[in-house]
Amino acid sequence: MSVLTPEAMRKRAIAVQRKAAEPGDSVWVVASAGTGKTTVLTDRSLRLLLAGSRPERLLCLTFTNAAAAEMANRIAERLAQWAVMSERDLTKTLDDLLGRPANDEERELARRLFARVLDTPGGMRILTIHAFCQSLLRRFPLEAGIAPHFELLDERRSDELLMEARDELLDEAGEEEETAFARALAHVSERVNEQDFAELLGDITRARGRIQELLRRYGGLNGAIAALRTRLGLGRRYAGADFGRRRRRWGLRRRQPAARCRGAGAGQRKN
Repeated sequence: MSVLTPEAMRKRAIAVQRKAAEPGDSVWVVASAGTGKTTVLTDRSLRLLLAGSRPERLLCLTFTNAAAAEMANRIAERLAQWAVMSERDLTKTLDDLLGRPANDEERELARRLFARVLDTPGGMRILTIHAFCQSLLRRFPLEAGIAPHFELLDERRSDELLMEARDELLDEAGEEEETAFARALAHVSERVNEQDFAELLGDITRARGRIQELLRRYGGLNGAIAALRTRLGLGRRYAGADFGRRRRRWGLRRRQPAARCRGAGAGQRKN
């Protein structure tokens, strides 16, 4: 039984990474964090450039802005080093990258790649998946069915708009207290405090896509409620439907629940 030494394991890992970076192959790499995936992507990009691919024809996608920046910095650093390396060091570096002796044409191209990338309009396209999708939407807005000059909402502005819409609904519930929404709001506000109410609204907002799908699947709110009651094994009669009687029994004024909810929203916004 043979035992791999650390040096043998290192050489095996390098060989596997070099195979994954082969520009002529279509490769799917699955590896845990810290095992060299960014190194493989960087080496593959460099080898594509050495094989004659134009920088503007390459597209590298990552999940995070940090990963995209790291990969762009690595490629720029390597190309800058190639431009000023001694002939001996460049030859060794390219031989290690390619897994074979580099020819004169590849060494000459390696010297010029840094300037070529710098001259590329916009540089190499190393983007996050979100940024790439956004660029597609900006190029083909009509095909996507959106306004040509759309703006991307950041998380802060999105939260502000959601709070404004929420406050408008709470104000309407306070003015028209006999609507189904006002009665539902009163029912909820009697069971949670201000902080829990704000968190509940946040949870509902984040799950609005799933809630819309639920309503669509069961043909509306009544159908969804009926399906839920069936799943929970409850009877058809809803014991908590008489909101007015509960308010009178607990001594609550009609406008108190909506006012309490508006206070919860205002507190969250202030914080």
